[in-house]
Amino acid sequence: MVVEERLNHIVEKEGAVHLTLIDPDSQLPEVAGKIAHEASLGGTDAIMVGGSMGATGSTVEQTVQAIKSACDLPVILFPANAGGLAENADAVFFMSLLNSRDVNYITTNQAIGAPLVYKHGIEPISMAYIVIEPGGAAGWVGDARLIPRNKPKLAVAYALAAKYMGMHYIYLEAGSGADKPVPVEMVAAVKKAVGEATKVIVGGGIRDGPTARERVKAGADMICTGTIVEQVQDVKGKIEELVKAIKS
Repeated sequence: MVVEERLNHIVEKEGAVHLTLIDPDSQLPEVAGKIAHEASLGGTDAIMVGGSMGATGSTVEQTVQAIKSACDLPVILFPANAGGLAENADAVFFMSLLNSRDVNYITTNQAIGAPLVYKHGIEPISMAYIVIEPGGAAGWVGDARLIPRNKPKLAVAYALAAKYMGMHYIYLEAGSGADKPVPVEMVAAVKKAVGEATKVIVGGGIRDGPTARERVKAGADMICTGTIVEQVQDVKGKIEELVKAIKS
């Protein structure tokens, strides 16, 4: 539990964790390495590697290697399916898309991927993935019954189910590039229900410091940003803005 313990320690000492998500399907591995390096200089705490579409096989492995060569941060896989695993990563968010209609995203890909995680000694971090409106590609690919933005009780129900099934992290996802992030009221309701021991990650639609800070104040333990680092010229500056906003 080296990576998980490290992230939890940062939450305890600094108030929140910042995660930078890099999609291997969005750029060449060497470009991904440069983004990771700049994000590292900006103060991000770990690099996530994955995407909803196209991020599989050697593309993932080459991207992970480029990132590890460019910075010393932990590299955590964020796979859409078993094809998104790479043996050279430090950890994997071993997640189940709880509000999917498709059993493949709830348990089947997990069963296919588990022996590979075991074989290669990748640290698994158990996580419930819950997709909130608008959902983006994650919601479409994962065939999710999107949680309505005005129904925090539904998110709480899934989050409590995840906690009771023993999952350590809960990821509330509005979708990559979403026009609106997960509502503050929903973040607060979920965190209140699951308590301090279960960590809450919020991602999707977070583009600036104030938006990130509001969700941390509401109870988010970790903030994930991905699309924004593909869009800005000054990755280091943008990450610095986000990190400064969420650290206590």
